Amino acid sequence: MRGCAENKRAVRTGRLVLAAGLSLLVSGCAMMAPSPPQDQSNICEIFREQPKWYDYARASEQAWGTPIATQLAFIQQESSFQSHVRPPRKRYLGFIPGPRPSSARGYAQALDPVWGEYRDDAGSMLARRSHMKHATDFIGWYNERTHRQTGISLHNPEHLYLAYHEGAGGYQRGTWRSKPAVQRVASRVAARTSRYQSQLSSCEAEFQCRRFYQFGPFCGT
Repeated sequence: MRGCAENKRAVRTGRLVLAAGLSLLVSGCAMMAPSPPQDQSNICEIFREQPKWYDYARASEQAWGTPIATQLAFIQQESSFQSHVRPPRKRYLGFIPGPRPSSARGYAQALDPVWGEYRDDAGSMLARRSHMKHATDFIGWYNERTHRQTGISLHNPEHLYLAYHEGAGGYQRGTWRSKPAVQRVASRVAARTSRYQSQLSSCEAEFQCRRFYQFGPFCGT
């Protein structure tokens, strides 16, 4: 009996150690994520803080067609560039934590079902919503699918965002027409896209040509 009790304690201890290790791993990954850019109003400053983000957004644009400025405007609206953000939980009696209103998470605030579709269709099982590379690729993939389903131009950020928020089916049914708050947000996304695009045109060369092997006609390749 004593041996059984010791075995049970050993199993419990092992479980606690494993749980602690997993917790440290998760928290470590969260700590490794970059802090949100200090100046989110200027895409040049965003990329100066995080030049790899330019590479990710440009790769997504080349793969799917959504302009870099649109991708960053979506992410700013959805998460303010916070890698692990999730919708706040409902509170009962003001302090008892309840469920979250949705499964959205990460830079692009992608929901579980559509993120699963993305990973099956275009991503990989290792794709993470907390990684900018995967978030920009997801937005590009989603908007390209929206374009095929609804005909919205990839250069129409306002209506792309309406479809991003409502889904292609909801957009086609016009659910957004009765949601003035959603329309206002979509308008802000379009205005931010325009501002980002204007800014990017003045600084993009510095991100295209920052490596030693990128010069002349090889810039941006």
